[in-house]
Amino acid sequence: MHDNSTLIRARIRRFVSERVAPAVYRASAPLVVSAWEVPDEPVPFAEARHQAFTPFAVGRRWGNPWGTTWFHVTGTVPEEWSRWGGLDTRTELLVDLGFLSGQPGFQAEGLVFDPAGSILKAIEPCNSYVPLPLGPGGVVDVYVEAASNPDVGSNWKFRPTPVGDKATAGTAPIYRLRRMDAALLDTRVWHLQQDIWTLFGLMEELSADLPRTADILRALETVTDRMDPDDVSGTAGLGRAILAPVLAQPAYASAHRIVAVGHAHIDSAWLWPVRETIRKCARTFSNVLALMDENPEFIFACSSAQQYAWMKEHYPQLFERIRERVIEGRFVPVGGMWVESDTNMPGGEALARQLIAGKAFFLREFGIEPLEVWLPDSFGYTAAFPQIVAAAGSKYFLTQKISWNETNTMPHHTFYWEGIDGTRVFTHFPPVDTYNSVLSGQDLARAQRQYAEKGASNLSLVPFGYGDGGGGPTREMLAAAERTKSLEGSPTVRMATPRAFFEEAQASYQAPPVWSGELYLEFHRGTYTSQANTKAGNRRSEHLLREAELWATTATLRTGAVYPYDRLEAAWRTVLVNQFHDILPGSSIAWVHQEAEAAYAGVRVELEDLISRALAALNRQNAAGPDAPGSIGAMPVSFNASPFPVCGVAALSAGPRGTSGGVRVDARDGGFVLENDAIRVAIDARGLLVSLVDLGTGREAVPEGKPGNVLQLFRDTPTQWDAWDIDDHYQRNGVDLLEADSVELVSGHAGHATVRVSRHFGSSTVSQELTLAGDQTALEIVTTVDWHERQKFLKLAFPLDVHADRAASEIQFGHIYRPTHENTSWDAARFETCAHRWVFVGEPGFGVAVANDSTYGHDISRSSTGGGTTTTVRESLLRAPTFPDPAADQGVHVLRTSISMTPDVLGAAEQGYRINLPLRDVSGTSVAPVVVSDCPSIVVEAVKLAEDRSGDVIVRLYEARGARAEGSVSLGFPATRIVETDLLERPVAPVAVRAAAGADVRLVLRAFQIVTLRVSRLTEE
Repeated sequence: MHDNSTLIRARIRRFVSERVAPAVYRASAPLVVSAWEVPDEPVPFAEARHQAFTPFAVGRRWGNPWGTTWFHVTGTVPEEWSRWGGLDTRTELLVDLGFLSGQPGFQAEGLVFDPAGSILKAIEPCNSYVPLPLGPGGVVDVYVEAASNPDVGSNWKFRPTPVGDKATAGTAPIYRLRRMDAALLDTRVWHLQQDIWTLFGLMEELSADLPRTADILRALETVTDRMDPDDVSGTAGLGRAILAPVLAQPAYASAHRIVAVGHAHIDSAWLWPVRETIRKCARTFSNVLALMDENPEFIFACSSAQQYAWMKEHYPQLFERIRERVIEGRFVPVGGMWVESDTNMPGGEALARQLIAGKAFFLREFGIEPLEVWLPDSFGYTAAFPQIVAAAGSKYFLTQKISWNETNTMPHHTFYWEGIDGTRVFTHFPPVDTYNSVLSGQDLARAQRQYAEKGASNLSLVPFGYGDGGGGPTREMLAAAERTKSLEGSPTVRMATPRAFFEEAQASYQAPPVWSGELYLEFHRGTYTSQANTKAGNRRSEHLLREAELWATTATLRTGAVYPYDRLEAAWRTVLVNQFHDILPGSSIAWVHQEAEAAYAGVRVELEDLISRALAALNRQNAAGPDAPGSIGAMPVSFNASPFPVCGVAALSAGPRGTSGGVRVDARDGGFVLENDAIRVAIDARGLLVSLVDLGTGREAVPEGKPGNVLQLFRDTPTQWDAWDIDDHYQRNGVDLLEADSVELVSGHAGHATVRVSRHFGSSTVSQELTLAGDQTALEIVTTVDWHERQKFLKLAFPLDVHADRAASEIQFGHIYRPTHENTSWDAARFETCAHRWVFVGEPGFGVAVANDSTYGHDISRSSTGGGTTTTVRESLLRAPTFPDPAADQGVHVLRTSISMTPDVLGAAEQGYRINLPLRDVSGTSVAPVVVSDCPSIVVEAVKLAEDRSGDVIVRLYEARGARAEGSVSLGFPATRIVETDLLERPVAPVAVRAAAGADVRLVLRAFQIVTLRVSRLTEE
């Protein structure tokens, strides 16, 4: 070789791009195209094929944003192609809808049907062919359903755009049809192209001074020398023969071993609406099935039971083809969840239901139970998850997203992940650092280079296929997998199922390291706050579901009312799909969030009706006469769905409220002092909280000169990923909104007192109502914001006279402690965190709880106060990102907060339930609870009837203090059998149940343990 390496590589690239690539197809012939543009939303094939199609010329523009155009494509395969005699050729349909240079899945896509309505395959960027089993003279007749989806953000310029809302996206065509041809694929040239791509990619990753590098370079150069550039087809066999020896060199014995899993991470909604996700699934799955028809070794893993359910509903023929491959073991359900949900914000029961609903679907439809939880792209993972995973009967966990950390590098790739209760789950974090691998030399080398467990283990998983917007694996990727099975200088690659990978990885790694606690993503911290209405809808729906199940179960047990299985299941599925990791986090286009909010409104109407029906049934049963609740004997009662007593009403029951000592009000210095028998609150003339005193101990919670209830407004201009990110520099550009327009007492009587504070800033206004009730130990703050800011961040701050080096934040089925200091880079990176209904900061015997009804984002920090410390709790109320939804969060929001003093976290938990489960006041009579726990820290989380509709009662409990707990649970109905089960309500060996007799069960729980009890009840024959 006389040229230097750089020039040789350039020569090879040019030879491939100018000679080999154009020769992949020997010939092509244009087909006849006609079109019909769908007036509005997509229609099925059966409706489209009967429309009036009109002639459509290649080169013409088509497709308004979010529109659908059906193309009817006809023609004849040219007779003159017979001169090739079918040797090393095959006929294909080639389509170019006007594809952009961006990533597949973020632009135009198509689904191809035969005249009978059977799906053949999809058309997408990087995958634009459909096999046509036709010879010369064969008749082409297909329909292409083309989606003109706009490219909302694959270039990631993060600029406000109107196209994410169908109402503002415009009507001008955005694509130009470039090609609709029959084409003759030269398979020898195509294989040569794959040989070169694999070898060149490997060579680029090898050290320049290795003999292997020189061998590959010499072989590639020889190909360019000896092949005839004017007859690539005729000399492609020669080129492959030259490369065969270097492709045949086996991998090193010590090479990293990769299990390649076909994959297509399809976001259930994101920069497209749910209805487009349904079509994306059909396109991707049809691509996958077409590949399986030609490649018997190809295995594809797909999570999200919801996506399978969509196929069953909308594409039943495709679903049956999927079912066949599932049974065969090649189309593999993984994950076991209804969707790939966020795991930070869904409540404990909701996260359990993701697995319950998902696994039930897979078991029912396929007789298969996935054992691996598959969440490559969610934005961090709750420390409660290992126990939930294990309780659902799963063994393994996979994620990729932690590779996005901004500050710290995750130290492990294969490890045990330990949750807050001590449960461990075998976890893999693929070192390839992508869930959209193309099996390039770069990807494979990265996996080998970065694998953290070298020397102890040597196996990793690579998910390959175009994802996010779908598309999936391509034939080029399968060719790369074949060529790298054993290739010198490369990791070895074999295709297998995720289950096979995990079983081998666990068996070969006897003592993996342990990561304890949450898998916090040091990125995308704004997702705890963006799109507040979506988050409020989720929180409200979760608690309405709790109430609906509890009272429907109580009504069934007490009155024989019919349990509304179907209506509850439908409501749960709506809530579960909207917990997808780009919906609940607030990182989708406007269309998605508009639909989510409408769905939550529908869920609320449905569940309020179910609750009303259940309460009416209970009141009719318990009242003195048949016309209750208006009959004699009816009285004001309150239904309490909380697992703690509220205002004198026992947990999970109904009864009259207790009496209280009332509230005393004193006007002072332009402000007000409110006092009941438990606490005294001082609000100054600016509407700020200047004193909060526990009257029982005399302890003051507000530091001198540092008032609480301070609204703070910050500039919010993250470096990238607008709706996703909060960068720590926001803290350097903020202002306290201290001045009030008015502070007035609007309600003051024996039962409660309310002070209203009005403010304005920028283009927005805020009204706060601070209420102290006579029967409460908490100050309630209702903040109503008419929000019209852009790229601003609103927080509510409470400086507290508490010395706390850590703070407790509620997560699913418990809480997690996080430092309030920044001793390490891991601490500093955790400057914004997620909490559910409450946070708590405390000293031994005294603390303060800040609870909320829809807020997830928080930050908690310490500062010096001249010999002491102040711990400040801040709730993140609202953001105003401009991408992908330029109008995110605009409008009126109502956010509820309570602040109270309590000795420990159990008191905080009580306040969290109280603010999210307000008492329901009706006219009726008392109702005894169906479940009673005699241990305050053994908390009842759900009461429902069994999923199998047997009539058995399911009671889910957990330990809430974070310590060992012993107690009894008593059932308010006759029980014939009580067994401990997993989340799927299958009996397991008892761990918590120590004794069960009649309607009583004795429990011993470890810290944060979740227990599910299945109760068979005595019923009348």
